[in-house]
Amino acid sequence: MKNLKLKSARAALDLSQQDLADKVGVSRQTINAIEKGDYNPTINLCRDICKVLGKTLDELFWEEEI
Repeated sequence: MKNLKLKSARAALDLSQQDLADKVGVSRQTINAIEKGDYNPTINLCRDICKVLGKTLDELFWEEEI
C-alpha cells in the first residue's frame, strides 16, 4: 500500500526524496520504495523519518481500518 501520508508530510516541508534520505542516512531509492509501498522500513528508520518530518509513528505509518 502506498504511503501517501509520508509523501505528503515530506512535500509539506519542501523536502525532496533525496533530502529526506540524506537526513535519515538511507538512499533516495529507499525513500521512494517506502512511499510506493514496496519496502517495509524498520522501526528505527520509521522513528528517524518521523523525527525529521515532525510527525508521530501513528501519523505516518498507521494504516486506517476500512
